Amino acid sequence: MSDAVHEFDCLVFIGRFQPPHLGHLAVINQALRQARQVIVLVGSAWQARSLRNPWRFDERQEMLRSCFDEEENARLEIVPLLDALYNDDVWVRDVQRKVRDIAGHHHTRLPRIGLIGASRGQSSYYLSLFPQWESVSVPLVDGISASQIRERLFRSPSSTEDYLSTGATHDLPPGVCETLRDFSGSDAHQQLMEEQRLLEQYRQAWGNAPYPPIFVTVNAVVVQSGHVLLVRRTAAPGKGLLALPGGFINPHERLLDACLRELRERVRLKVPEPVLKGSLRGQRLFDEPHRSWRGRTLAEAFYFALRPDQQLPRLKPVKGGDHARWVPLAELEPDSLFEDHFFIIQNFLGLPADFGGI
Repeated sequence: MSDAVHEFDCLVFIGRFQPPHLGHLAVINQALRQARQVIVLVGSAWQARSLRNPWRFDERQEMLRSCFDEEENARLEIVPLLDALYNDDVWVRDVQRKVRDIAGHHHTRLPRIGLIGASRGQSSYYLSLFPQWESVSVPLVDGISASQIRERLFRSPSSTEDYLSTGATHDLPPGVCETLRDFSGSDAHQQLMEEQRLLEQYRQAWGNAPYPPIFVTVNAVVVQSGHVLLVRRTAAPGKGLLALPGGFINPHERLLDACLRELRERVRLKVPEPVLKGSLRGQRLFDEPHRSWRGRTLAEAFYFALRPDQQLPRLKPVKGGDHARWVPLAELEPDSLFEDHFFIIQNFLGLPADFGGI
């Protein structure tokens, strides 16, 4: 198709594609018909595997590429996008820069750029963040739910097999089905099925409650001499991932007291409580609706900045508990941290949002 036929120089489509389904395909195909170039921004690109984000960026990119021929792929730019859960301005700037660098590179004039998405869903929210771009709406493909697809894939081995052999053709392109068949049975797939079983147990435990439960937790961001205090989780969910110390509050304690108790009991941090209280530099509620696998979970995080010292405070191992360690800030990566804990740390310390050299 010649450039003269294209209405736009570039159309931008933002999504998580967990996994890419026929609804996503309808949007991208429409974008290819209307624009010379299509930029697909893949969100949650560096998140650790979880039930909400089971596939890494390179896996999702491969699935997306499998849906298009050589000529179409030549016009597709598939780019990873880091979440910035608690700072829309950082996220918007990242999107603007990526689109500018790709779309603006080929033009001597100002390119005509649009943001394309389905008629409902988060696309309307995205449009409000980019008023400088035109909007293109594509009718929603009814009957496709990414969350329901993920549940079918991780409920049990038989559920995965049955879905991929019989029901997936109504939701997923053939190339995506093939990739998911290869993924099933892997260690990552096994761990996600274990997390799905735990989630169903949680749901059953609260099934008779009159309202959906809201959990309240605390987390401690303890920093000294360029290191942050983290624990390595020893059980699902998030087995093997690093996490901030913390946990659920008790019914009759204040939030700061709960945080100090967690540091005392779970981590055995050898810092006197008066020193910790004197080192408190900030606190904030983190309430992104999908931040936790267990359901609606609010986290109050406390930032403790200990005085620099050549010797980091000692940590006493807790029998049967998570393993605590001091981690250099330079070694923090979003895909190594549990849930939204990287973004909680980023909120207090202002860590850079660019990864992977892009």
